[in-house]
Amino acid sequence: MMTTELTPQQLAEACTDAMFSRDQASQQLGMQIQSVAPGKAVLTMTIDERMIQGHGNCHGGYLFTLADSAFAFSCNTYDKATVASGCSIEYMRPARLGDQLTATAKEVSRGSRTGVYDITITNQDGKKVALFRGKSYEVSGSVRRLEENS
Repeated sequence: MMTTELTPQQLAEACTDAMFSRDQASQQLGMQIQSVAPGKAVLTMTIDERMIQGHGNCHGGYLFTLADSAFAFSCNTYDKATVASGCSIEYMRPARLGDQLTATAKEVSRGSRTGVYDITITNQDGKKVALFRGKSYEVSGSVRRLEENS
């Protein structure tokens, strides 16, 4: 029986498809994956009424969640189960009701088990809303085959 090895791009897409199918948090917030490549991911999310806090802007936790999801998808493109070991966010400007946000995640460095990823969130006008840095740690198991991680 012949097996076909996936290209790095195909592997990134297969990992993303498997992860997103199980990711109820990102799905329930209406996040959409626009593109993925090895070490990269672009996600979008529209700010709706349930995301607005007491000052009339998007709650920072939702911005963090969007960035964190982009981080997760970008660092799991190699079919090596990877989790966050730490992260931080800097808020640049408020997001408002109806804003279409884009989180662009890029790998800065990747070692044998750790990595660093920068995520920029922009609004529909291309203005920076937040900057996020995530540090990743590779654990055992496959992204595509969840049962191997038990």
